[in-house]
Amino acid sequence: MKLQRKNRRALALGALAVSGALALTACGSDDTGGNGNGGDSSAAAPAGNIDCGDAKGQLQASGSSAQKNAIDAWVKQYSAACKDVQVNYNPTGSGAGITAFLQGQTAFAGSDSALEAEEIEQSKKICKDGQGVDLPMVGGPIAVGYNVPGVDTLVLDAATLAKIFDSKITNWNDEAIAKLNPDAKLPDLKIQAFHRSDESGTTDNFTTYLKEAAPKDWSYEPGKAWEAKGGQSAQGSSGVAQQVKQTSGAISYFELSYASDGLKTVDIKTEAAEPVKATIENATAAIGAAKVVGTGKDLALELDYTPSAAGAYPIVLVTYEIVCDKGNKAETLPATKSFLNYMASEDGQAQLADAGYAPMPEEIITKVRETISSLA
Repeated sequence: MKLQRKNRRALALGALAVSGALALTACGSDDTGGNGNGGDSSAAAPAGNIDCGDAKGQLQASGSSAQKNAIDAWVKQYSAACKDVQVNYNPTGSGAGITAFLQGQTAFAGSDSALEAEEIEQSKKICKDGQGVDLPMVGGPIAVGYNVPGVDTLVLDAATLAKIFDSKITNWNDEAIAKLNPDAKLPDLKIQAFHRSDESGTTDNFTTYLKEAAPKDWSYEPGKAWEAKGGQSAQGSSGVAQQVKQTSGAISYFELSYASDGLKTVDIKTEAAEPVKATIENATAAIGAAKVVGTGKDLALELDYTPSAAGAYPIVLVTYEIVCDKGNKAETLPATKSFLNYMASEDGQAQLADAGYAPMPEEIITKVRETISSLA
């Protein structure tokens, strides 16, 4: 298995991506948008077994836009049960979310990428007698969406994707694409490849996949910022998805929830006998094979970007919630623990599949719950 951003980090400590609501937007996937304050919660029936405890006041968080839809869903239910707490989640993107957390501006951050070693060191200034830890909370596939008239099914592999996003394959009827799709009527149409303009955990995970699965064809180091030459850019997962929807010949990457509006997604050819579709079930199969590699209370995961098992989708994203293990502000600690506990609860995780996300495997989420209960 390959360590997330192994080529970029000495330590892969998962970053906390707080954004519970219906659809993983993109941690690191980081769209910009309004604060996820849950809106009008009066229409939401209180979720069962939500323990509000002593939680009260405002809870500020920001980061991954990938998980924004999930956060929105969680906030709606939580706010209906815990009326003394106002949760404000700003989907500024993973990079911006981590920065805000390290500056002490938020109680936790959401990120689709793990904290870097230097970020862990910085967190010790904010987390008195402790440090930032990574709690995997939301998972899902990073879909590759495309808009090619007349092509309803498209198969691509890592090498071909790498060449497309590095501007080395520039037309949809290219021989390499035709070889993977012998029955498709590929048009003589220019490829319009879109990438994220903002620093994004989705970009980090997508480029890690390209680097691990097609090292000969992707020479760039994985990271939140896009490094390859050429292509076009747009802000956030919603931005690139919108470009694919309205641009003939377009292709881009985003959380599966952004493909719910009729966008077609690529089937990925792996070492398995059949190409793998971007589905929640197939992402769960891949995440289930992940290993916890963080130390202490950190629960950063090691993902396998080159799976050979049937039905294991290779481009997956895990969004982490980043929080202090010790040294949390006394005025926000009760609300932080209460809200995170709900997100990690059986009820909270049960909402994810309907929202287009993959719940965390039981052995992982059990450890998350244990860590949340020990926050101080």
